[in-house]
Order: sequence, then structure tokens, then C-alpha cells
Amino acid sequence: MTLNQNSSFYGLSIAPGLLDALNRMKFSVPTPIQRKAIPIAIEGKDIIGIAQTGTGKTIAFGIPMIQRLAQKNGRGLILVPTRELAIQVNEALIKFTPAFKMKTTVLIGGEAINIQTQSLRQNPRIIIATPGRLLDHMKQHHIRLDDVIILVLDEADRMLDMGFAPQIESILKTIPRERQTMLFSATIPASIIKIAAAYMHLPVRTEIAPTGTAAELVSQEMFIVGRDAKNKLLGELLKQYRGSVLLFMRTKRGAQRITRSLRTMGHPVSEIHADRTLAQRKEALQGFKSGRYRILVATDIAARGIDVTGIELVINYDLPEDPENYVHRIGRTGRAGVEGHAIALATPDQERDVRNIEKIIRTSIPLSVHPSIPAEKFSFTPKASIPARHQRRTPHYSFRDKNRRYGARPGYKHRPS
Repeated sequence: MTLNQNSSFYGLSIAPGLLDALNRMKFSVPTPIQRKAIPIAIEGKDIIGIAQTGTGKTIAFGIPMIQRLAQKNGRGLILVPTRELAIQVNEALIKFTPAFKMKTTVLIGGEAINIQTQSLRQNPRIIIATPGRLLDHMKQHHIRLDDVIILVLDEADRMLDMGFAPQIESILKTIPRERQTMLFSATIPASIIKIAAAYMHLPVRTEIAPTGTAAELVSQEMFIVGRDAKNKLLGELLKQYRGSVLLFMRTKRGAQRITRSLRTMGHPVSEIHADRTLAQRKEALQGFKSGRYRILVATDIAARGIDVTGIELVINYDLPEDPENYVHRIGRTGRAGVEGHAIALATPDQERDVRNIEKIIRTSIPLSVHPSIPAEKFSFTPKASIPARHQRRTPHYSFRDKNRRYGARPGYKHRPS
């Protein structure tokens, strides 16, 4: 039988040892980003890979990194935005590294820095780190990056959204210019282009889906309900969908509140957000993966840090503050070729937020009505029809008003300059 190289990992220039590892893990068909990126990366070229979450980006950069490090001296550095993503990238890579006798280490906040220092003394070939914790180690002279020959910026747009641009620039300035750089991102904002121009050498751009495109295997729907009806609708939806559910909230307090409410309803639930310790976040994620928790409540800190196959439903209980985060949220379902579903709960005053999301995903989200919950309509009011008492006006101060506003003493008259 002739093997079709277009539908397998053969023919992508992957070394036999790594192909054996892929076969053992039952990975037989590469995803589009893997098929496009792996041969280019193995050649040592710089890459800008644009693909949605759940498309197999870790293997797309991990296999070339391991293969090239096996051929030459030096280290690989992978920068990621969140602790959870760092842990999951490491979990994916250590399935391949033993055959090449390579050690990895993870440098993230929330863990004792002295334990990480001990792991650095073992001279790991691959370092997976969040920017802040890596800089902590650099400032304390626990690590030098002058031997890094391969750099990966994973979820680069998310790192920039989280304000890591100064830290990333500080790190990049310490890495040798003669290196391979691979940048992976779901979107390609101007800030990404700026980094590519400044720190990459003739990068090859591989784009799997247009920037901002929602995952193809995710069906979507939206309910417009009053704020007071959200909890009741959530309860009805959880009766309708019996599988695993990832539920997104805007704030930590909101996540805590809805978690308590779901426990009261009798649902096995945990939460993951910035107020939880790293140990608590690990336990929540592991419990969600194992099925101990049916529902995981998360803020956007986890929008790209959760790599769990088989999530049946994503619920946007709160619409995201940044419309691009909607794409990353719903990308947590519909992974690994399995269909998923995403539901958004919008309130009547959120028409503008919804339109901004639809502009990003380039499609309209179908509206649904639940038979037991009163349906609402958007009540967005154009600026021109806002009542005069609520309109923002440019004030016109008389000299007397100006004196009063700036705290001039009684009897003092302001003189125009």
C-alpha cells in the first residue's frame, strides 16, 4: 500500500525518532498548521504562524525545535502568556524529549523560585517561561540567554494584550541575533508586525485561517436576556447540555460568585482565575480534565491556557471586554476534529459589544430564544437620541465659574491671559 504523504507526517522532513514518537501517540494526520510550519521550521527559517487555538501549534514548533537542538549545541526558549499554557506546552514536549535525552524546565510565577533555580542547574535544553518570571531569574543571575539558538513566542498577541511588551523586548535584547525565531498567534495586530520587523529575519508567514476567524467546528448561538434572568437561563442550559462546560466570566469576583451559585445548584464545579494559587489552578484544571468537575469557571486568564479535548460547551456568561477574546474563548471547544458549541448570554444594552464581536469573526451570531426565559431585544440608543441630561457636553465657563472651579479665593476675579 502506498502511503499518502499529504495526509501523514511522513514527507515533512521529520527525523525517524520523532516519527516513532508520533506513531506511539497515535498522531497520524498533521493539522494544517503542522503540515505547513514543520518543514519550514526544520530548515531553520523564521516563521509567523497564524492559526486559531486548538490547531496543534505546540507540535508545529515543538518537533522542529527538538530536532534542530539534537543537531547542534544551544538551547530553546519558549515564551508563553500564562502559567497554565506553560505547563501544558511542557506536558506536550516531554512526550518527545526522552528519546533525545533532553531536559525541559518551566519558569512561572506561583512556584518557589529556588526549586526552579535547582532545575536550571541541571542545564535543561528547553526552557518554557512566562516573561515576568524569566526576567526575575535573569535579574538574579540564575540564567543567561546567550546560548539560545531557537526562540518561540507562543500566543504572542495574548502576551502583548496582557502588557508583556516591555518584558519581551528586554528578553529579546539579551538573546543572540543569530537565532531562529518562531512566532505563533491567533491574530496579527500592528504590535506583532512591529516585533517581526525588529527581531525576525525574513519570516515566512503561514496563515491557516483569516485573522480573527472563529473555529470552524464550533457552532454558535446567542440569547438576549435581562441580567436577572441569566442565572435561570444558565440552569436551563446545563440541563440541556450534559457534557463538560467551560464558563467564562469577566471578573474574578464574578467567577467566584457564579461558582458558589453553581455549587448551590448541585453541579461539580471549580474555578480558575488570578486570585487562585498555582496549586489551586492546577487542581482545578486537572479535576476538569479527569471529569471530577463537570464545569470550569474561568476569566480570560484561561482563555488560551486550557488545552482540554472534549469540551462540549463554552458559555460566555459575560461577553469579553476585548472582542478578540471571544475567538479565543470559543476556541476551547471544537478541537482535535470534534465539533463543539458556544453560547453567549448578552444583555439588552450590549448590542455594540455584539456587533464588535461579529466584526471580528466576520459573521452574525444566530439568536435563540429559550421557552422558559423571557426574551429581550437590544436597546442600544443612538447618541443623538440620548436624553439631554445624560449627554456629555463641553462646558462653557464664565470667569466666575472658572474661579469657583479652580478654587480661587472669594472676591478674586480671573483675568484672561
